[in-house]
Formats: sequence, structure tokens, C-alpha cells
Amino acid sequence: MTTTTTTGARLLTADDLLRLDGEGVRGELIRGVLCETMAAGQEHGEIAMRLGAALLGFIEPRGLGRVMGSDSGVWLDRDPDTVREPDVAFFSVGTTPLDSRVTGYAEVAPDLVVEIASPTDSRREVHDKAHMWLNHGVRLVWVVQPETRSVDVYRPDEPIATLGDQESLDGLDVLPGFTCQVSAVFGPPPADDSPSEGQSLS
Repeated sequence: MTTTTTTGARLLTADDLLRLDGEGVRGELIRGVLCETMAAGQEHGEIAMRLGAALLGFIEPRGLGRVMGSDSGVWLDRDPDTVREPDVAFFSVGTTPLDSRVTGYAEVAPDLVVEIASPTDSRREVHDKAHMWLNHGVRLVWVVQPETRSVDVYRPDEPIATLGDQESLDGLDVLPGFTCQVSAVFGPPPADDSPSEGQSLS
């Protein structure tokens, strides 16, 4: 997702952010400062849906917890408030009971976060965001890199692992038994536009 920072005379709260959402302003709060978010494009949305559907199909029948999308928000810090939007997140039943109703922002850290790099995101930006989630208690972060059709796996106190198109995501101890081929996250590779043998360039 792409963000632009809006500065103002006073710091905003999570309640202010909810009110602004009702007025059509979408964004995150970073230490009370509004960072408006913009649509990241079709590819980004398709990847989020594929991976979210794979997670939901595994988690919901087993009663393991909840899966949410990017418009939900997670309230991470207070005074000043920080509310961030993971592209996909999993909350285990131990942190968010299935019979609870959460109408505002989640107030506990997810167990698993998925961030999908947008075309305008630098690798440093997504790296820093992954570590931000880990520092708030998230146990597993997948950073999806559409340009290279790869996924960077972040875990606390572990080196970053990069999985290629022919490898599989693993839920590890966060979602034991969950696997998903990395290629399935991206769908079919783009067609090769180079001319085939014997094909004229004219």
C-alpha cells in the first residue's frame, strides 16, 4: 500500500481515525500523525485475496482464529496512538476468541502478518515495517515481493529467509500444518513478450 503523510497542528487519536474513515479518509496513524493510504493496484489486491483465501480456508474450518484484511487496522501504541494496516493478518483463538465481536480496531498484535510490497515501496520500507510488527509481538511476517515472485519470511531472532517461486510458505509453529506454494500466491507468471524462434521482429 502507498502512504502519504499529513501533518497538522495536533496529534490524532485512534478515535479520530475511525471518524475520518467514516468521512471517506483512509489511512494509518503513526505516533498520532495521519498517513493517508492509497489503492496499490490490481496485482496487489489479487495477491492479498489469494493468500487471504488460502489462510481462511485452513484456519476457519479448524476454529484456529480469525483472518482480516487491510481495512481493519491494529491499534499498536497509545499516547500518541499508532494504528497500522497489515495487508492480511491472522489472530489466533488464544488472542481473539471466536465469540467476541470487535467493531473497532484490534487491540492485540496478530500472530501472523502479510505485507505486500507496492511498486512504490522500497525494500528498506517493507523491511522496516516487518521489523515494526515483530517488535510489537507478531510471531511471523511474510513480505510478498511481486517483482521477484518471492516471499521474505521474518521471525523474531531469526535470519530473514527468502522463498522463491517453486518453494512453499510454511505456517511453522504459528499455523502448524499450513503450507502454500509461493507460485500460487502470484498466479500464472506473466507471458513472455520476447519473440519466439523464427518469429520476425518487424
